[in-house]
Amino acid sequence: MSERLALEATPSAPDDPQRDAALSALEEQLGVRFRDRRWLLRALTHRSWLNEYVEPGAADNERLEFLGDAFIDLVAGEYLFRELPDAKEGVLTMLRSALVQEPTLGRVAARLHLGEHLRLGRGEAQSGGRERPAILCDAIEALTGALYLDSGFAVAEEAVLRWLAPELEEVLAADGTKDPKSAFQERVQATWQVTPRYVTVAESGPDHDKRFVVEVWVGDRMWSTGEGRSKALAARSAARTALRAVDALLDDGEAGAIARGVDADDGADVNAPIGWHNSGEETSSPLPQSAGSRAGPSDT
Repeated sequence: MSERLALEATPSAPDDPQRDAALSALEEQLGVRFRDRRWLLRALTHRSWLNEYVEPGAADNERLEFLGDAFIDLVAGEYLFRELPDAKEGVLTMLRSALVQEPTLGRVAARLHLGEHLRLGRGEAQSGGRERPAILCDAIEALTGALYLDSGFAVAEEAVLRWLAPELEEVLAADGTKDPKSAFQERVQATWQVTPRYVTVAESGPDHDKRFVVEVWVGDRMWSTGEGRSKALAARSAARTALRAVDALLDDGEAGAIARGVDADDGADVNAPIGWHNSGEETSSPLPQSAGSRAGPSDT
């Protein structure tokens, strides 16, 4: 019996091995583990299923949908608040709305193949309910609410950010405010006439829960590292930290000497890239090292 049919089958005992196997496969797909799978089963249960089957203690997913909707709103809002420190309230509200709207969450649920596992009535299933954006959106919200009640805030937050990672990147890329990478590049180019480099130094985790570590380099010095669920998010994190360090440096009035590379009376070209004198020969960079910085990688 297929996984979907196992979930659709006439209700059976809680220890039904076929249904347990289907739920285990879904958990693996989602990258989560429920302590009490009754929450997961409820999140998958559409009201149309209850119209055709009788299962003691069964309930549809609409209350979980309500809770999950509020939870996703909060997680998306906090994420945008932290990622876009200069964005105005109106911009943040607009971006959050783009993240939590029905088409977006429906797309997330479809990517997770959630529709295949929903408990739908026969009529709803035959009319295309498994691909309907409204039902899929409701399902991902209910799943989120169920995970929050089952495993707590931190676990549910991590899952939501992972599930929404591609959409988060799209929203940030489309945002009119300046992202950390652009701001850092502009600051570095204006001050030292070089372009930062981003190097992926670590990748870990299974396909459904990848983690990346990215370093940002200026000249031959590493300024910061960042971690994220994609290379782009890790690079943004690294750039944000490095931007703070550069701004602090500029505030201390050290930019002039650093831009020259040597003392003002040494005759160095103030427009020369970091680590280069007028002769065009490479020298050690005068850029101050941050804690843990080291020589740059040979393969850039």
